[in-house]
Amino acid sequence: MTAQDMLASVDLGSNSFRLQICHVQNGSLQVVDSIKEMVRLAAGLDEHKILDEDSQQRALNCLARFGERLRGFSPQQVRAVATNTFRVAKNIDQFLPQAEEKLGFPIDIIAGREEARLIYTGVVHTLPPRSENMLVIDIGGGSTEFVIGHDIQPEITESLNLGCVSYSMRFFPRGKISHKNFQAAINAARAEIQRISQELKSIGWKSAIGTSGSARSIRDVISADNAALDAITLEQMQIMANRIISAGSIKKARLEGLKNDRMDVFPGGLAVMMAAFAELNIQEMTVTDAALRDGVFYDMLGRQLGNDLRIQTIIDFQNRYHADKMQAQRVETLAESIFDQLTTEMEVNHLDQWHQLLCWAAQLHEIGLDISHTGYHKHAAYILEQADMPGFSRKEQHILATLVLGQRGDLRKIAEYTNQEILWLAILALRLATLFCRARQDMAIPLHHCKITYQKTRKQLMITLEENWLINNPLTASALLQESVLWKKIGLHLELQVI
Repeated sequence: MTAQDMLASVDLGSNSFRLQICHVQNGSLQVVDSIKEMVRLAAGLDEHKILDEDSQQRALNCLARFGERLRGFSPQQVRAVATNTFRVAKNIDQFLPQAEEKLGFPIDIIAGREEARLIYTGVVHTLPPRSENMLVIDIGGGSTEFVIGHDIQPEITESLNLGCVSYSMRFFPRGKISHKNFQAAINAARAEIQRISQELKSIGWKSAIGTSGSARSIRDVISADNAALDAITLEQMQIMANRIISAGSIKKARLEGLKNDRMDVFPGGLAVMMAAFAELNIQEMTVTDAALRDGVFYDMLGRQLGNDLRIQTIIDFQNRYHADKMQAQRVETLAESIFDQLTTEMEVNHLDQWHQLLCWAAQLHEIGLDISHTGYHKHAAYILEQADMPGFSRKEQHILATLVLGQRGDLRKIAEYTNQEILWLAILALRLATLFCRARQDMAIPLHHCKITYQKTRKQLMITLEENWLINNPLTASALLQESVLWKKIGLHLELQVI
């Protein structure tokens, strides 16, 4: 067993943070180390969705410990994903760089449906193959994911903003539980689930499976009371709820099988689970130990083996929005060539990832044409920023959207990113590629030289082209001169050298 055979996943949930390290052998995973800390990050959100200093510090302390354990791992061996609290916190942009510094690796904030897909990926890889649909429900600290499927790719993924931490704080802030506030929690959760219940029921499922802490805790309490029961039913949960309500609090109820670190968030999780059972008419639910972190592992394995879901997502988007694939290929080839020349002498972290993102942006740069020819780059950017893109993190989607938005027009709309040099070089490469490929024909472009030079007071980019080619292509020559003007407006200098 060597360090090179290891993979690590970091699951930054709203309730707990988890680090798991696995040994990979012949495509199978063996857990060799696991660390879990109850950070309760969602508890630090105030009414304005601002993450307080105490919760930030708890998270940073935990990530520093995780970072120590991950020393020696390469970026290709580690993936850290963050869920609901990272998604909703309004000051996350200030906190995220500190968090990544402590961990020592990038943190991907994933969308709710992407979280649901990864959870399902973990479940489907750890259960026997089945031909009938299963409903997977994962109650997290700040969100609950609902997935239906039976094959590797799910039929439907949904994520709702209701979780064991958020509901426990909202309805049981001082730990006091009554019939009134418990029923209010169930009713609120049912109202949320009603938004997706009809769609879930129309697809249907044969079995229901619960994952993560809330489902396991409910099952453990049921099993502790009756060892013959190894599943969750609404009847058993109602008995449990009545006992808690009669006692007035979780602590006074003294539920056997409930771990101390789950007590504060148990009532919120129980209310959400009871609401799901009632709204979706679930009769019985089994519980699996598979969770988000397992899905992250199998997703990493897929990428290493060439089964990167992001590639299929790009193809799906091209088909959905009727992209001209031949034109996309022309732009991609030229953009990558220009980017190579611009970055030849630079030391850039994760340069291969930037190459990949630029290529994907080129493949999708015209999807906005399916909406309108006017401002199609803005429509495309909006789609890439807001759409569910299986396999992509929010950061990756944001970079794609920024590249596509910057492909044409006034650059001042994205001038805020001028301090991110590698991003601007990628934007430049895509802009020039779309400019040169405007005729939508295969043509020889004598782009002999494209380099970046530095001066103390300004940054200068120079393109060298043959004079005869420019004379024969006056439209392109004019566009390049206009391009120089646009870059100058944001303090960057693009010069055209004729040979």
